[in-house]
Amino acid sequence: QVQLVESGGGSVQSGGSLRLSCTASGYNPELYCLGWFRQAPGKEREGVAAIDSDGDTGYADSVKGRFTISRDNAKNTVYLQMNSLKPEDTAMYYCAADAAVGSPRILLHLPATKVHAWGRGTLVTVSS
Repeated sequence: QVQLVESGGGSVQSGGSLRLSCTASGYNPELYCLGWFRQAPGKEREGVAAIDSDGDTGYADSVKGRFTISRDNAKNTVYLQMNSLKPEDTAMYYCAADAAVGSPRILLHLPATKVHAWGRGTLVTVSS
């Protein structure tokens, strides 16, 4: 059973940076795409960034050039470096894992109910 545990959320002012981490267990890193989704109050969960085992990545248009996803397969960890944060980035950020999608860009647009595994989330708050 895949388990995902996020860390690194917090409060930051607009223009600041945060790095989120997600440690995975119970899975084969060669088979899984990992990603980050977010959900703001009153909004649907949306894909932010995703990466496959070879390092191929995909990003939502709203974060391109500001966020960078990376993974360390030896540590079973995926990271999300978030720079130039904006108040509209405020949300609960969730780590996601799926072995069936085959592409990070597909994971990014997968309906939340179809994603294989979720973490519990970590809150990011950006103040203006």
